[in-house]
Amino acid sequence: MHRLIASPIAIVVLVTPALGRASPWEIDPAHTSAQFAVRHLMVSTVRGEFSKVSGVVSFDDQNLSKSSVAATIDATSLNTRVAKRDEHLKSPDFLDVAKYPTLTFTS
Repeated sequence: MHRLIASPIAIVVLVTPALGRASPWEIDPAHTSAQFAVRHLMVSTVRGEFSKVSGVVSFDDQNLSKSSVAATIDATSLNTRVAKRDEHLKSPDFLDVAKYPTLTFTS
């Protein structure tokens, strides 16, 4: 489960060109998604995304240890482009979005 949550945030941070700007930087929900890829039965890869992401990135290029990320992902925005799979992933078997509607990451 930790890989599923951390991987989308890593992608958001790594592909964001605005990190070099003055800190703090607010993640733009209209232009951001958290994407993931998971191997399935070692023969295929399931890809998906969470389309609703928000948060703040604080980047200190003088002292990287003072840099941080605080992000929130709306778990209900999960989309793998297969409705039945999405329903299963949102169920109590996996994310349980009824009980845990948001995924949070803080560094």
